Amino acid sequence: MRILTLLFFLFSLLTTTGAFAVDVEHAKTIAAWRDKAEKSLRSDNGWLTLAGRYVMKPGTYRIGTAAGNDLVFPAHLGPPQLGTLEVAKGKVTLRLAEGVIMTALGKPFSGERAMKTDLEKRDWVALGSMSFHVIEREGTWILRLADNESAVRKQFAGRDWYNIDEAFRVEAKFVPYPKGRKMPIVNVLDEISDEPSPGYIEFSLAGQTQRLDVVGEDEGLFFVFRDMTAGDTTYRPGRFLYIEKMPKPDEKFTLDFNKAYNPPCAFSEFTTCPLPPEQNRLKVRIEAGEKYRAK
Repeated sequence: MRILTLLFFLFSLLTTTGAFAVDVEHAKTIAAWRDKAEKSLRSDNGWLTLAGRYVMKPGTYRIGTAAGNDLVFPAHLGPPQLGTLEVAKGKVTLRLAEGVIMTALGKPFSGERAMKTDLEKRDWVALGSMSFHVIEREGTWILRLADNESAVRKQFAGRDWYNIDEAFRVEAKFVPYPKGRKMPIVNVLDEISDEPSPGYIEFSLAGQTQRLDVVGEDEGLFFVFRDMTAGDTTYRPGRFLYIEKMPKPDEKFTLDFNKAYNPPCAFSEFTTCPLPPEQNRLKVRIEAGEKYRAK
């Protein structure tokens, strides 16, 4: 079935954009990448399953579905008293109420559990369709609650993409900034954080030189950008684009807007997403990558 879907996808590209407009190997690569993005979004504990977001400071929090708890979960997600979460600097401890059994990595546990709060190694604990994890961000702890039987997940119609367009697969150049440079990034909650910005890229599109600042610092290049399709055919706040390997300074590389994708906030109200800085708001229509299907 997956092969038939891929073949239909490639055929539709050739018939709608012209047989010579699309590089077939490139189309296969994009189809595989989009298939992976779709599966990730639909997965257990994915963005479509989120059912709550709770911000915590150091202290002890009673959790469960009963109204008297400090963190009140939706009525169908767990027992009235699930237990407590003790939040301390560098440590979060979950203590389950007597008789409550949860699972982590498929193994049951009861009593006390130290919760890992590393964003890259999310420590999900589960009970029935309910699961949650805790992450730490700059002195604030956030509990993300998921419902794997979420109606949002069940009713999701699928990601919506532009047809692949080779005009938006361009040559770009990476230009590094001096080490240690940071820039303020505002998120959808109007919170501001200073994020590393190791450099910018320069490329030509629509007959003009364009530029995007890199946001964050790892082995690749991450961009938060907005273009003139925003609020029309794409998500109004902006989109993301990621280059897996950071090019060498002034090295030419391929920038492929066919891989532009929506941030988590396009799918769930229980997420926070960075907004594009002013310099990443392009005065050109980029009709490539992911569209936005309004709810």
